[in-house]
Order: sequence, then C-alpha cells, then structure tokens
Amino acid sequence: MPPSIAFPFHDPDLQMFPYLQANLPDLKTLFKRAYICPPLNTRRHDSLMDWLAKDDFFTVFPVDRQMQVGEHFAFLYVNAARAADPDEIIHLAYIDRLAFALQGPYRAQFMTDVNNIGSADVPLIFQRSTKAWQTHPRNYYEIESFVTTIGKILFGRSLDYAWCHLVARASQLAKILPKVRNPDLSMVAEMVLLLQPDIKTKEVDWLAWEDPFILSRDPETLKHEREISPEETQKRLSYAVPMVNTMVQYALKHQK
Repeated sequence: MPPSIAFPFHDPDLQMFPYLQANLPDLKTLFKRAYICPPLNTRRHDSLMDWLAKDDFFTVFPVDRQMQVGEHFAFLYVNAARAADPDEIIHLAYIDRLAFALQGPYRAQFMTDVNNIGSADVPLIFQRSTKAWQTHPRNYYEIESFVTTIGKILFGRSLDYAWCHLVARASQLAKILPKVRNPDLSMVAEMVLLLQPDIKTKEVDWLAWEDPFILSRDPETLKHEREISPEETQKRLSYAVPMVNTMVQYALKHQK
C-alpha cells in the first residue's frame, strides 16, 4: 500500500502555494493522497480552496475556529488517522521542507528514503544529520540539541523531539493522539514520548535548513541574521522550554 502524507498548511500570504503546485507531480508519485488542514485565515483565499477541492489527491479537513498551532496539528493528525486505513503509513511533514527536499541537491536521497519505508520500519523519525544541522543557525541547533540532551538523560535515547518529519501507521497515530494534551508546538514532543518505546530513527542530510531556499536568500547572510536575533532565540525557546517541562513531567509520572 503506497504511503500518504499529512501536512498543516498555514499560508495566509500564499507564499507556500506555488511550492505546493510546483511539487505536486512528485508528491503524487511518492504518496497516494495528502491530508491537509488549512486554518481559517488560509481558507479565505478562495483560489487555493477551489484548487484543493478539484483535486481528489487532497483530503481536506476544514477548520471552523481559531486554533493554537498544536491544536491545529492535532486536529489534522487525528482526522488523517481516522480517514486512513489502519495499516496505512502516513508521513507527517511540512510543505517548505518537502519543497526543499524535492527541489534541492538531496532530491534523489529523499525519494529513495520515502520509497524504502515499510510497515516494520515505523514509527520512525527522520532526524537531522550532523551535516544537516551545520546548515542551521547556531541558536536553532543549541536550543533543540538541549531538548535532545534532556531526553537522553531522562530516557536514554537521543531523539529529535522537535522533529521535522515523522512517519507512522494510522493505527499508531490513532492510539497516541487522544493522549496528546499540549495546545502549542510542544505537542510534537508529546507524540515522540508516546511513541518512544517503539520509535526508530534515521539521520538524513535532506533535512538541511530550508529557509534560504524558500526565501531566496544567501544562506550565510540569513544564517548570521538569525544567529544574532533575540527574537529568533526567543521563538526557539518558546517551544523548547515547554517540551522540556513536558518531558520531565512524563518521566516523573512514569517512574512512579
């Protein structure tokens, strides 16, 4: 059974829409369907919604209220798990990361990695390799590595709790998602905690930093700007700190 893909589509300025259009032939080659959940502000763009509605590759789950980012992700993943066959493999990803992987220098490896996943390989986190992390701003790496380090101290494993690409069967997602509680981005770490006993990892170069490609910026210039930006550091801490708190509370609860 070919896998499916699920990605939230927060794109109020339609910046990502051209990337979705450009990469649609490849997505259809790799996946049998895409589960998508545009939030309210994206749904105001009639052209996007009409385009999605006309293509049966997309299964669209409309949102009827404002949601925090974690609630939005959970709504998408819950509905995708319900709509899919229990044994269906679903890739949870982001359109900017997908666009970079398909249009950048790692295209062949990305497609090979997707095609080589079988039922016995999931749940799986595609983790950023050392080479991939070297392309990211230093504050991104240091803050998210701190989360990984805390996880290793608590649970004995080096996992990317702020993952960019996770793969699981629909039945595996359906089992854990009712237990996910955090409304912010730290819910992705909750998912890892709940899958942790069975989760596998694979380090990949194609999770190199995608922003220079998406923004058409010089990588070194943009990297320097982000590294010296207090706002960027604060943004990373805004999800990293709740992730660590969630992990500690999970460890305390399960050590009793």
